Amino acid sequence: MSDNQQGIAEDQWRLAKLIWDYHQMHHELRPVNVAIGLGSHDLGVAAHAAELYRTGLFPTLVFTGGNSPTTKARFPRGEAVHFREHAIDLGVPAEAILLEPNAANTGQNITLAREVLAAAGIHPTTVLLVSKPYMERRSFATARKLWPEVEFVCASEPLEFDDYVKTIGDEKLVLDMLVGDLQRVIEYPKAGFAIEQEVSVDVYAAYESLIRDGFTSRLIS
Repeated sequence: MSDNQQGIAEDQWRLAKLIWDYHQMHHELRPVNVAIGLGSHDLGVAAHAAELYRTGLFPTLVFTGGNSPTTKARFPRGEAVHFREHAIDLGVPAEAILLEPNAANTGQNITLAREVLAAAGIHPTTVLLVSKPYMERRSFATARKLWPEVEFVCASEPLEFDDYVKTIGDEKLVLDMLVGDLQRVIEYPKAGFAIEQEVSVDVYAAYESLIRDGFTSRLIS
């Protein structure tokens, strides 16, 4: 077991990696009308969105997100505001960025970003969703449910699992988040929040095993 795993067993690490891979959509990047950067605790989303902007994939970038209990201390003025400032620091022109500062969940990220775009006279048919690496699938499933006429492409920082864990610095928390996001991928379609995503037998078994092992702080009741 590598030093950065801090008491997480080798088998748990392997199962988490399986879920990590499942959460990523592996979409091929291509030019789109706009990009939406989904707010979170991870400033890497803003950095990657800025990098993709500089490659010319899209002319307009929306950052969306207010605050959550996990981001309020880090981003006191709201996720989208801090993401926008970071992207400008990285060379994205301020006039290329639209701000949606109120969303409190992924569904609101999509619906409120859509409203901000419409208010600016932008009605895209193709959208790039930039998110945390383990949130690609859930953001895709949510967006396809709420905005079905748009074609979505997903992107995130191209980090390996071990490298991402190091950037967060809390191994158990990352595993908890992987499990929590997978629960939402499984359960949200039943509530009408997202389209269904196929979950393979081995991924589902990994999910159940990690729940039994106590990686449950991000589960919804």
